[in-house]
Amino acid sequence: MQVIPIDLYESLEELDPKTKTVILKLIKYWGEIVRREDFLELNEEVKKLTKTVAELAEAQKSAEERLTRLEKVVTELAEAQKSAEERLTRLEKTVAELAEAQKSAEERLTWLEKTVAELAEAQKSAEERLTRLEKTVAELAEAQKSAEERLTRLEKTVAELAEAQKRTEEKLEKLIDEHRKTREQLGGLAHSIGYFIENEAYKYLPALLQRDFNIKIEGRLIRDYIEVALNKYEEINIYGKGKINGKSVVILGEAKTQLKKSDIDNFLKKVEKISKFFPEEKVLICVTHQTSPQIRKYAESKGIKLYFTYEFY
Repeated sequence: MQVIPIDLYESLEELDPKTKTVILKLIKYWGEIVRREDFLELNEEVKKLTKTVAELAEAQKSAEERLTRLEKVVTELAEAQKSAEERLTRLEKTVAELAEAQKSAEERLTWLEKTVAELAEAQKSAEERLTRLEKTVAELAEAQKSAEERLTRLEKTVAELAEAQKRTEEKLEKLIDEHRKTREQLGGLAHSIGYFIENEAYKYLPALLQRDFNIKIEGRLIRDYIEVALNKYEEINIYGKGKINGKSVVILGEAKTQLKKSDIDNFLKKVEKISKFFPEEKVLICVTHQTSPQIRKYAESKGIKLYFTYEFY
C-alpha cells in the first residue's frame, strides 16, 4: 500500500471531497503500476502535483471567497435593483403627478392669461369711467359754486321774506283780533236773529199747526232743555204739546236763519235721543228765513214740516 506523505495529505484535506477522491484514486492507481525505481521520480511528480493541488486548493479557496463576495454583491445588486425599481415606481408616479400638475398649471395659466386680459380691459374701462367721473366732478364743483351763489342770494331773499312775513303776521294778528270782534258781533246778531225767529214762531205757529195738522195747542210753545242723562241736556228750540181730535201729540222743532242739511241731521239726532221721554206721536217742524229746494225735499223726505218766517205775516 502506497504511503501518502503528510504534507500531501494535508493539502488533500483542503480540497473539496470530489477532487480529493479523484486524486486518491490516482495515487492508488499509480502505486500499483509504478516501479520501485521510479518512485523517487514519481515522488518528485507527486510533490509537483501536491504543489499544484495546493495551488488549486488556494485558488479554490480564493474562488469560493470571490464567489461569496460575488454572491454578496449579487444580493446587494438584487436589493439595489429592488430598491431602484421601487424608486423608479415612485419616480414614475411622481412624473405622472408632475405631468398632471403641469396640465393643471397650463390650464390655470390659460385662465390667468384670460383673467389678466379681462382685468386689463376692465382697467381700461375703469380709466375711461374715471375720466368721465373727473369731468363730472369738475362740472359738479362748478355747479356747487353756482349753487352756493344762488343759495347766498336765496338766503338773502329768505331773510327779506322772513322780515316781510313778520310784518304780515303782525298785520294778520290785528286782522284776527278784528275778525274775532266781528264774529262776536255777528254771533250776537245771529243769536238775536235766532231768538227773534223762535219768538215769532211761538206766536204764529199755533195757528199754522191748527191749519195744517188740526192740532190744538195745550198751553203754549216754548224753548226748553230735555234732560237725557244725569246733568246732560238737549236744547229744543220749539217744544210744546197738543191734541189732534183728542189724541195727544208732542211738537218738536228747530229754528235756523238759513237752514242747511247738517242742521236737519243734527235736529233728527236730538229727536232720537229724547224720543224715549215722549211716548206720544211726534210732529217735527223746522222754521227758517230761507233754504234751497234740495233742502226742502230733504226735510220732506225725513217727515219734517218746513215753515218760512214770511208765513207768519
